[in-house]
Amino acid sequence: MSALATEPETALCPPMPALPDATIATAPPEETGVPRDRVRMLVAGPGGLRHRVAADLADQLRPGDVLVVNTSDTLPAALPGVTSTGERVEVHLSTVDPGAAVEYTSALNRRSSRWIAEIRSTGPLGGLPSTADRGGEEIRLAGGGILGVTAPLIPGAHRLWIAELSTPDPLLRWLTGHGSPIRYRYVSQPWPLSAYRTPFADTPGSAEMPSAGRALTSRVFRKLAGRGVETAGIVLHCGVSSLESGDPPYPEWYSVPASTAATVAAAKRDGRRVIAVGTTVVRALESAARATGEVRPASGWTDLVITPDTELAAVDGLLTGWHEPEASHLLMLRAVAGCDLLLDSYRAAAEHGYRWHEFGDLHLILPR
Repeated sequence: MSALATEPETALCPPMPALPDATIATAPPEETGVPRDRVRMLVAGPGGLRHRVAADLADQLRPGDVLVVNTSDTLPAALPGVTSTGERVEVHLSTVDPGAAVEYTSALNRRSSRWIAEIRSTGPLGGLPSTADRGGEEIRLAGGGILGVTAPLIPGAHRLWIAELSTPDPLLRWLTGHGSPIRYRYVSQPWPLSAYRTPFADTPGSAEMPSAGRALTSRVFRKLAGRGVETAGIVLHCGVSSLESGDPPYPEWYSVPASTAATVAAAKRDGRRVIAVGTTVVRALESAARATGEVRPASGWTDLVITPDTELAAVDGLLTGWHEPEASHLLMLRAVAGCDLLLDSYRAAAEHGYRWHEFGDLHLILPR
């Protein structure tokens, strides 16, 4: 059990209040005249709740804190397609198939690779999830790609599929020419890929943006450096999030480099805090600490699911967005914050109209 959480069992946590649909962020804040780093940020800690903006992040941290970001970049992973029966669909590539035993970067440089994909009906901004049995279908994709659907990822379920992808050019180059960012029906228009990229992303591979870092501009990093806050990076390639309502996360590819492992391990030994930017960073760091209790260099596939009963070895705080009350992310947030602090935060977010989803506001959880 994590020392940061106060309740022994998930069942003791009451449901989080729902955030109103009217507060869904439907457009990037900069499109409405608000700079990325001026989105609101609710700070939750022992001193109570404080309403700030993302540009104030450094002022909320201590000299010597370590802030860890996910540098995975967003792929244009949504592709229009046509089935052999003439049905128009949209394919969302989610992740390289963990069972394919292929290095993630290698798959992006190939013309053929095996993927986990979500197949959706066509419609405005990505359509709706399809639950039809797609086993054995061949889907022709824009630009000459072919997706051969083989089997459901979970037997008996028809949401995610294992599929063989063939493209006339190396995959990353082909996606750049023919794909678009994964978008959902709550956004107001088809925003470009640039809206779905964090400012510091440098390693392509995520189906969807690790959105907790979207507001961290160069101005924010300059202030962090001036405050004496160390920064470090990991990579975790995010899959599709449309499955998050009650569904546990499936394996994702991650890498914690030696430099980051050393920085985090030193902070833990010194009693300094490690703050994760996004649930993806929590998953990567805790996966790297899984074997020994200390973060060490690691890479590969992680199936770690963090719940309120997980003992956290690496992470002391979290900067994250706002999630649906039934999302699996909330289990991880309870592991970091405990029930009371998280419940207070979600009540305040609902009362004060904090905006949610990838273009929304932020939640900085600092239990100590």
